[in-house]
Amino acid sequence: MAKPKKSRNSAPDPSVAARLPWQPSAPPLATALLISFAALLLRALVSVGPYSGQGAAPKFGDYEAQRHWMELTLHLPSSDWYRNTSDNDLAHWGLDYPPLSAYQSRLHAHLINASLPDAVALRSSRGFESQESKLLMRWTVLSSDLILFFPAALWFVWAYMKDGVGGSGERREGWTWLLAMVLLNPCLVLIDHGHFQYNCISLGLTLGAIAGILSRNELVAAALFSLAINHKQMSMYFAPAFFGHLLGKCLKRKYPIVEIMKLGFVVLGTFALVWWPYLHSYEAAMQVISRLAPFERGIYEDYVANFWCTTSVLIKWKRLYAIKPLKLMSLSATILAFLPSFIQQVKSPSNLGFLYSLLNSSFSFYLFSYQVHEKSILLPLLPASLLALHEPHLHGWFTYYALFSMYPLICRDQLLLQYISVLGLFVLIYYSPGGNYGKGMKISSGTMAVLSLPLLCSILLHTVYLQIEPPKRYPFLFDALIMFICFSQFIILTLYTNYKQWMLDFHPRPVGSKKDL
Repeated sequence: MAKPKKSRNSAPDPSVAARLPWQPSAPPLATALLISFAALLLRALVSVGPYSGQGAAPKFGDYEAQRHWMELTLHLPSSDWYRNTSDNDLAHWGLDYPPLSAYQSRLHAHLINASLPDAVALRSSRGFESQESKLLMRWTVLSSDLILFFPAALWFVWAYMKDGVGGSGERREGWTWLLAMVLLNPCLVLIDHGHFQYNCISLGLTLGAIAGILSRNELVAAALFSLAINHKQMSMYFAPAFFGHLLGKCLKRKYPIVEIMKLGFVVLGTFALVWWPYLHSYEAAMQVISRLAPFERGIYEDYVANFWCTTSVLIKWKRLYAIKPLKLMSLSATILAFLPSFIQQVKSPSNLGFLYSLLNSSFSFYLFSYQVHEKSILLPLLPASLLALHEPHLHGWFTYYALFSMYPLICRDQLLLQYISVLGLFVLIYYSPGGNYGKGMKISSGTMAVLSLPLLCSILLHTVYLQIEPPKRYPFLFDALIMFICFSQFIILTLYTNYKQWMLDFHPRPVGSKKDL
């Protein structure tokens, strides 16, 4: 029977008329470019606001730290970058990231020096601030994001959907929503383009390494992750997941020793290239390493929502224990926390399990390792965003509390308008028609009521923190309350994700898992 013809005057299908970018009607390339442009525009708008330590002499903040490193790497030989000299006062934002971060600072210093040499002049530029220098500094972050993080995000989404990592239950058109969740991460946008850092470089390299593993380019992945570690040592948060997954794959292949040796050569070769200026002597290498592990700063900074800071209300860790036993305790706790996830991947490596392992490993370091600050939440947040299609509830819940955990920092930086804007945009996209928030675990009304209590408290604290003065006896009372709420949610989330990773062994493998090895 012939199908009835539609009348020319009939109303358009609302499901077509109201399409958003993650309800693709346009070609995939155009859709990806549209989402990327929106993400870039958001970063540019946030960067118009103030930055860390703006006008706060004499130490200023992270903006001054990054500018100062450009000054040092431009004018001093590499042998003096990590040493205390007459031109390099380590007490004033001494360089404490690996050599690749120093090379990045040198490259950006050349770019800024070509336009505004006063901004990176040796010694005389300390605390230099101007509208032009701010614009140039902001553009170095934007360009780094565009060159590294954006292509890595596109590669990951392509590999994730091509391999069917999340299983047959995920809609093929969901890739656009996933790309939006990765590129419009509100925490990363606020910290890099508001507060001022270059996390997009190390996270972009890590994301590229993850995409390499999903697309079965393990040697490329090993090189990229080695570069990520050599840019920011906090990338080591992901090391157990990478090591466990790749080891598990190698052990299941025909010549495991050969596979392990190939990966080892790539890692050692990458490290040797990055560290080459410091390999001429043991003393030079150890000088750099000593700057990368600032144990003297203490086991935590500010009111970070991890185990040591939260429990310090009852147990005064810094007062009761010296640095050495604290290092041992934090190391033991961190290993015990990531060990179950690590073992699961050695035993049963899979792409979906690898993403869970990245989240569980980085959560372990954030919660229990030594010298954690609030911005470190960006690391577990990366794999959480990569699991957004498979675990939309977890991703939304975690993103909100990760952002809330940085609320005091955002207020100090006077980025409240940007905070509200990126949070609102995230919620709008997360709950948009065609999004994936409706999929996932079913939550009982009782559980929802329990989870709603900290949510209501967090919403109330947003206003209380700004409008009410804390008691003089407890000046950081509200900071501590924010820390308690976020820590409780992070513990629940990490228990849940560890359980989900181990349950992968007791369920049919998702589509594409036969190709994982």
